[in-house]
Formats: sequence, structure tokens, C-alpha cells
Amino acid sequence: LAPDDSNTLTLFTSIGLSEQKAKETLKNEALSSALKDAIIQARRTCGASGVDKAIGTLLYSMASRLKDPKRLAFLSDGIVQCKICTELQLAAALEFVKSHPQDPINQGEFDEACGVGVAITPEQIEEAVESLIKKHKEQLLKERYHFNMGLLMGEARSALKWADGKVVKNEVDLQVLHLLGPKTEADLEKKVKVARVHLFKRKRSVYEGMTGEGRSLMEQLRGEALKFHKPGENYKTEGYVVTPNTMDLLKKHMELTGGQIRSRFPPEPNGILHIGHAKAINFNFGFAKANNGICFLRYDDTNPEKEEEKYFTAIRDMVEWLGYEPFAVTHASDNFQQLYDLAVDLVRRGHAFVCHQKGEELKGHNAPPSPWRDRPAEESLVLFDRMKKGLFAEGEATLRMKMVMEDGKLDPVAYRIKYTPHHRTGDEWCIYPTYDYTHCLCDSIENITHSLCTKEFQARRSSYFWLCNALDVYCPVQWEYGRLNLTYTVVSKRKIIKLVETGVVRDWDDPRLFTLTALRRRGFPPEAINNFCARVGVTVSQTTTEPHLLEACVRDVLNDTAPRAMAVLQPLRVTIANLPEGSKVYVRVPDFPANEAKGSHAVPFSSTIFIEQSDFREVMEKGYKRLTPDQPVGLRHAGYVISFQKVIKDAQGKVVELEVTCCSSETAEKPKAFIHWVSQPLTCEVRLYERLFLHKHPEDQSVVPNGFLSDINPDSLHVISGALVDTSVKRAKALDRFQFERVGYFSLDPDSTADKLIFNRTVTLKEDPGKI
Repeated sequence: LAPDDSNTLTLFTSIGLSEQKAKETLKNEALSSALKDAIIQARRTCGASGVDKAIGTLLYSMASRLKDPKRLAFLSDGIVQCKICTELQLAAALEFVKSHPQDPINQGEFDEACGVGVAITPEQIEEAVESLIKKHKEQLLKERYHFNMGLLMGEARSALKWADGKVVKNEVDLQVLHLLGPKTEADLEKKVKVARVHLFKRKRSVYEGMTGEGRSLMEQLRGEALKFHKPGENYKTEGYVVTPNTMDLLKKHMELTGGQIRSRFPPEPNGILHIGHAKAINFNFGFAKANNGICFLRYDDTNPEKEEEKYFTAIRDMVEWLGYEPFAVTHASDNFQQLYDLAVDLVRRGHAFVCHQKGEELKGHNAPPSPWRDRPAEESLVLFDRMKKGLFAEGEATLRMKMVMEDGKLDPVAYRIKYTPHHRTGDEWCIYPTYDYTHCLCDSIENITHSLCTKEFQARRSSYFWLCNALDVYCPVQWEYGRLNLTYTVVSKRKIIKLVETGVVRDWDDPRLFTLTALRRRGFPPEAINNFCARVGVTVSQTTTEPHLLEACVRDVLNDTAPRAMAVLQPLRVTIANLPEGSKVYVRVPDFPANEAKGSHAVPFSSTIFIEQSDFREVMEKGYKRLTPDQPVGLRHAGYVISFQKVIKDAQGKVVELEVTCCSSETAEKPKAFIHWVSQPLTCEVRLYERLFLHKHPEDQSVVPNGFLSDINPDSLHVISGALVDTSVKRAKALDRFQFERVGYFSLDPDSTADKLIFNRTVTLKEDPGKI
């Protein structure tokens, strides 16, 4: 080691790092420098007392994770002064300085956010753990030491955020031992456990072609059939609860379905589908299609206040636009009577009760236990009937299920009162079932084999199984996959409505949004969206992707499917002096230059043409390859090279026209560049779209403290009213797509008329638009 390295190595080992760890740290220049600064700062603060191993461990962790070096001294002092004593506090401190880049740091806010000075007493720990043991007592006594103790620890850590984790664990272990006594031989037997099925063992990179192995989505989903349970073998999946009737119910299910795979796509018809739904559509319909199964489109229409007919129509349109045909279109409301009858049966079985707690009392995960939980079933049946007959006000009563969900939520609501007419059943019902009650039962009624949903519903898996088994009906299996999110956008229906109402966007199909109707209007081909879903892959983990990866998929498709045309967005008039005035010939332009066999179109060429203003410069600049007084340029497809003769300017000195001469490209010296042009063109409006939001995560209040509406990009839409396009697009229909050569990909907007064509820019070309 060099002398400097040897000194640094000694410095690192002085805080408790092993020699091996210290040497590894030296190899990382950035980490080594940060850690060295942190130790020196710490020694300045603590003086002769030195840096012990506990402080050293925190300093190392801080140095390896801190992104902003200007906060290093501040955090080092906090660690040495024992304000930051645990990894939990350090994580909170790092998050705080990341979200508060401005100076100075508000010490009071920092202390509160990081639990500085918070002391959790042993009595508080004991009381909190006692409450949790009481909450789970019934299940603990039933499962004993096979109970998921991780659940207890997770809830305890949430309730005691700044407590020492080891002390909390010791208290949990002690109280569990006090309740259950020492482990018996049965407790020591290993629990029979089926290995958890993951869709993929590793997350695939979105940069790895179609997928990491170049497989289409159909191929991926066909492969998943080997990893999911087979129809009829539901009981082999982890967490599936087998009852005495399970096998008989599965046998009847197999007789009805013939062993066919059945999935469903169950959107709530209260808004327009977005890019995240595209993955869900591809996954549900694609999984069924890839394995010769069927998929239902089922509207989850149990909330009449928010549902509109236009959403039902738009949802089906988008499913079909992406290329899928539902086996059947069904509604949760088709089953209202059957769902009600099952709810009555649930009460009779002692698994549900009528409750009078108010809605605000039931919010969150720490709602107080209902004082009506143990009321007699006969009483609940009478009250539930009165709810159905409209004898209670909204919010005065609910039907709740007697169960604890995986996330700790107690007794979820099954039915609530709503005096709102339903779009299909009118005033027939004034009580409506919730998602937690409806979803698994509709899956059961439709004999779904694989209930595929996004990861946030994992906390409802146990309740899904519980309800089917409590009612003794066929129980499908719920499988979770990772949700697809995009940066620089919002997809919340509530937030999109705000964007519409405040006039930021014109409607749900504004091309700056990432709803599927907006992407269609912008010109995104459905196969590109499907390819994007395949490229992201069938992952279990949540995926957050940037829009340019979706745009790359769009270019891949449009490059092969969008015919070429020529358009000039900022026109400059050019008169070709050595061509007779009024002369006109037609030039043949290939629709796809890379494959001229795919067809061509003719455009006029006369003595007056128009080029882009940016394709001419009066003063030559280094690297500029287009038209200047000293540099000729070629005209694409025309067979001519033009040379500058004269510039014409207006009163303000702006160049408004050029005079040039032309010669055949066969006889002229080869120019440095060929530019596009139009002659006798059509005037059109062009709408250029940029990102709607300025930040990647407009909903993140640490980045956008004033909310997403304050993060709007003022230049997200640029309208050009005097653009020119060649006559080949004259008969285009709404949503037809073109590549305007050297400009980008464009789609004809539905607002277009015969007298006024309007084009939306779909995406730019692969090249940097500023490239010269």
C-alpha cells in the first residue's frame, strides 16, 4: 500500500471496520473519500473520546448512502452527538436531507422526522405488544408456533417506530411464550409448505429486447402455465385453505370447465383505462389466449355514484383496440341477487354482522373493534333485511365480515347503503357490495381458474380464500404480478379529472396523458403498447419505467408501418430561378425507402418550393451541412441540387424568401446533405407534444411540495398553424399515421376536416431533433 492508503486504512480500521472491509472500501474512490471526511468531522466533534464501533458503523452506512456531500458534516455531527443512534433513524435522516436540499436545515423539523430524543420506555413496548397479542390471540392459539411471527414483529415495529428492534423482539418472544407455553413436539415439526411461485426468478431488464430472452408476451405467458397451478390443482398453491368440501368443489368446477384455463379483466367503470391497465389487459387476456383458455371482461360496477356509460364503452373499445376479444362481457351487478343471498348465508353461519360504526371510525388499519361484533346472527339478519328495504340512512349501518386481513385490517365491510340509482339495476337496490366481498365471489361464480391482479392486492389474498371457504363455494386462486408505472405522468382518475376541470388538458384523450384513449389519439399503435408490455416482462416486482422506452417501441412499429410524407413545419419560400415559372412535374416518392416494393406516391415539383427555415443559414457555421451562400444542398427524391443566389428579407430584416438555381444531382458534386421540401402543398395545423410535467414524480410532495398541478410544463403543447404538407396525405382518415421525413412520426387528429388537416406528433425520430 502507498503511505496515504496505509494511513487511510488505519483510519478505517479505527472505527471498527475489519481489515478486509477497509481494503474493499479503499477500492471505491467515492466511498473512501466520503468515509474519510466523515471520520475526520466526527473526530473534530467528539474530541478525545474517539469514535467507537457503533458510531463507526453508522458513519460507514451514512457515507455509502449519502447522495449530497454538503450534508456530510451535518449528519456526521448528528451521529457523534447520539442524535442519530439507529439504522432506522439514519434512513429517516437520509430521506429528510434528500427531500430538503435548501439551506439551512430546519433543526426542529429534522429532529421530529428522525425521532431525535424520542425515548420508548419498556412499559410502552410491553403495552403495545400486549395489544397485538390480544388482537391475534385466536389465531395464535390455533396455529401456535406455526403462526407467522413476522406479522407480529412487523406490526410491533410499526406501532413502536423508534424503539430498539432487539428489545421489541425480546418482548414479543416473551409474551408469545407466556401465552403458548414451551414448544411441544408438534410445534417443532416443520410446516408443510409449497414453494412460493414467482413469475420470474429475476427481474428482466427493459433494455433486453422484447424480453431478456427475446420472447413475445405470448411466449412468456405460455411458459407461465408450467409455474402456475394447473386447473383443478388449486390446493397445491401456498396459502390455499383446504376444507372437507374442497375436493368435491374442485371436481364440480372441473366438470363445468373441462379443465380450461379461465381468467378475467375486472376494471371499475369509473374512468378511462391507462398504460398500467395495458399490462393488466395483456396479462389476463394474453395468459388465457396463450394457453387455449378464455378471458371474461367483467365490469366491477358496485359503486353507482362514480360509474358512467361512457366508461363502459371506452373500456371495451380499448380492450378490443389492443387486439383482444372477451369470451363474454359480464358485470358484478349481474350477480347482485346471488351475492345478497350469499351474504345472508354468511350471517347465518356466524361470519358476518351488522355494524353501526361511522365511516370515519372504520378508516385506516387501527379502527376500534366494533361493539356489535358479537350480536346474535338472528338480530343481524333482521337488520340486514332492513338495510335492503331502505329503513336506514346512508352510513347508519354496514354489513361487516368477521375476519382479519393480511395487512391487519379488522372486519372489512361487505355491504354499505347508497341511495343512488344504478346504471343497470335502477332503484332495485339501495345496498351495494364492496370489492372485498364481491371480487372473489364473482370469480367463483364464473369458475375463474386464475385470478390475476396487481401486487397491492396481495394483502387481500387471505380474505379471498377465507370468504370462499366461509361460504363453502368453489375457491379460485389469486396470483399477483408487478404493477406498471410511468414517470412524468399521473394516472389517478381523480387527478386526471382535476387536470380536465382546470383546463390543463382538454379531456381524458388529450395526447399529453397516458390514458389509452390519449395514446391512441396521439398515434401510438396498439401493437407497440403490447410490445412495451412484453419488453417490461411478466415481473412480480413493481416496475417504474420512463416514457422514452415506450416511445422506442412505438418507433419500432411505425418505422415499418407508417408511410413517408414530406412536411415543413416552419416554411421558407424558395424560388428556383432557372426553372420556367409555372412549370410542374411529378416526383415519385417511395412510401418506405428501405423497401420500395411496398409502394410509392407522386408529389408535384415546381419552380416554387418550401423548405424548413432551419435548413438555411446566411452565415456558415462549423459542422453545418445544409444550404448556405457558399454551400449547395440536395433535395430528397427530386434528383436536384440547389445553390444559393439571393436572399429576400422583410422590413424587419427577417429572411422570407430565397432565390436559388438547380442542377441535376447526377452531374453536380455530391452535396453534404439532402433536405426535404414541399411544392404546391396543403396547409395544416401541427400539434407538438412534450411531457406534461416537469418532474419525474409529480405526485411526490418532497419534490413538488405544492402538488402536481403546480408542476405543469408550460411548453407541453406547441401548436403550429401554418405548417405545409405534401398532397399525398389528402385522403388520410383520422388516426392514420405517417413519418414526416426528417421531422418525426405524426397521426391525423379526429378534429381534422376536409378543409383543415390537423396532425399530432406521435414521437420524434430516433435521431436527436437538434442533430445537424
